[in-house]
Amino acid sequence: MKKGFIVIFVILLAAGGVLWYEKYQSLKILPAQEPVVNPTPMKITSPAFEPNQNIPVKYTCDGDNVNPPLDFKDVPPQAVSLALIVDDPDAQAGTWTHWTVWNIDPSTASIAENSVPPKAMQGQTSYGQNIYGGPCPPAGAHRYLFKLYALDAKLSLSSFSLKADLEKAMENHILAQAELVGLYSRSGK
Repeated sequence: MKKGFIVIFVILLAAGGVLWYEKYQSLKILPAQEPVVNPTPMKITSPAFEPNQNIPVKYTCDGDNVNPPLDFKDVPPQAVSLALIVDDPDAQAGTWTHWTVWNIDPSTASIAENSVPPKAMQGQTSYGQNIYGGPCPPAGAHRYLFKLYALDAKLSLSSFSLKADLEKAMENHILAQAELVGLYSRSGK
């Protein structure tokens, strides 16, 4: 009888262990899900020039010195505002800021030539002005980066703000970004 009791006890113990293991497996914590990412990357383009191609003279210091038209696509739906930085990383004195604009309505699909989106703010450029300053390299071909940022907030910056102020204010608020590169060199320089 003692042997039979031990066998039954072992069987019950094993069955309990299996049930406990199955319950434990069902309680396992699964890894956290990644946040939903915009399936289509945000884009910035211009009908005035193709990526990595020459910016027309009209949009430079040798022409009308007005901003080129820009188009935005696939802005994340959760964006609260957009920001735009145009700069020249090839400038001899360090990166030259040509334009900063922020608090652009996220439903904005384009910026027309020679215009600023309604209610958007412009900051100071390396020219010391709060307007677009076109490419004007002293020598050689330069790259001009048109960088678009989708943000989860509106920014509280004054019009005296520089690019560095804008970049600091955008920290931890960038949902997506896109870039368009244009080229320009001045003839005879």
